[in-house]
Amino acid sequence: MSILFPSAPPSYKLYDQSILDDESRWNINNAHDPGILKTKDGYYIYSTDVRVGGELTPGVMVRRSQDLIHWEWVGYALPGIPEIAAEWAQSVNLWAPDVVQVGDLYRMYYSASTFGSTRSMIGLMESDSPEGPWIDRGSVIRTEPGDGPNAIDAQVLRDADGQQWMVYGSFFGGIHILPLDEQTGKPSVEGFGTLLARRDKQTVDGAVEGPYIVYHPEFKQYYLFVSYDSLFKDYNVRVARADNIDGPYIDQHGRVMSDLDYRPQHDIGRKIVGGYRFSEGEGWIAPGHNSVLCDGDDYYIVHHARGEQDKSWPYLHIRKMLWTEDGWPVVSPERYAGEQEQDFDATALIGHWEWITFDPQQSDLAQAVAFTLNGDGTVSAGKRHGTWILDDARTLVLEWNSAPAAAQDGQAGFVPVGHTILKLLPSWDWERECTTITGTGYDDIGYAVWAKQQYNTK
Repeated sequence: MSILFPSAPPSYKLYDQSILDDESRWNINNAHDPGILKTKDGYYIYSTDVRVGGELTPGVMVRRSQDLIHWEWVGYALPGIPEIAAEWAQSVNLWAPDVVQVGDLYRMYYSASTFGSTRSMIGLMESDSPEGPWIDRGSVIRTEPGDGPNAIDAQVLRDADGQQWMVYGSFFGGIHILPLDEQTGKPSVEGFGTLLARRDKQTVDGAVEGPYIVYHPEFKQYYLFVSYDSLFKDYNVRVARADNIDGPYIDQHGRVMSDLDYRPQHDIGRKIVGGYRFSEGEGWIAPGHNSVLCDGDDYYIVHHARGEQDKSWPYLHIRKMLWTEDGWPVVSPERYAGEQEQDFDATALIGHWEWITFDPQQSDLAQAVAFTLNGDGTVSAGKRHGTWILDDARTLVLEWNSAPAAAQDGQAGFVPVGHTILKLLPSWDWERECTTITGTGYDDIGYAVWAKQQYNTK
């Protein structure tokens, strides 16, 4: 059985000083808090105003693609800070834009604030094109000290019945949701809406922000994605789900995302991606503030991440998202290069692999641990041993025969735990610039697990 691997994607050079003053080459560079939109003419990314190595230009960055792999710079959506945003929030840049299509109209929801302040505003722009020009429709919601919520990080979506909602908020007061009037694009009720998620530390280091909700029709569940912790050093993405769009949102252990009494707080929410480093190539710091693209039957998570060598450089990452049988999202270990799910032969899996486990209480980069799939159906990782099988031609199932343990034999990282199920993908290895097989799933205690084949030894 031959494996159909993706073709080599463009090789984007990291920390490329030659592009600093050439916006036309900002393909995946300077992409922070990316929001994605699919149109009949392709895909668009709208992102926060940031810049490495120079004075930024405010106005919401816009990029487009035909395949989610090759990205080209479009320009700025707006000519600067809208007057109402400058007056209310004294903003010097615009944050976390989200663009939705309503009929033939495009609506852009942007955030205006300053770092660490709750004097914030979510504003609205409208256009008949995803590339503008945009007409200012004023304020959607505003907050100031004492209000509780923070009016930033909006996402607009429909529930299963077609009603429009806006989810928004940050570590100041948590994540809220309220219904919208479709005619105006603004709230249809008074107040700040329903609380969905919060944490006991209302600080940057203990943040919950960047909410994004997706409805999955097969599981009939709403999935709330949020980013935890500091966007500069240990951002990570969590997910919980609910029967109703306005919650309550519950993680895999039954913990409610708004529970302030449970300890430790870091255990709430299923962590699906955090900072990581494979054995070769660049490590990535603080991946987060995601959006999600549902493209037919395919799902993708879109987020930024900072290079390990210089965390001032944020890059656009897009990863294939798969779903477990019990209805939880899992994320590809490698950035998207065109791969699709397909059947595998067990012999293709024999060889040396590495494994990353995302401990929800770990703030450092998750480190790769080596393991080997042997031809006799056994698996080994240092002194740990177990068995493996290929189930349904697409799923790697591992069974470890000893209790959970910390790293052994001089290996950095977390050693595999118990019964682990990994969904397989034929991937592009961005670290080694070659094709590889990857796996993504969860272990017995609910930790997200990534695996990548280093080479086959059959």
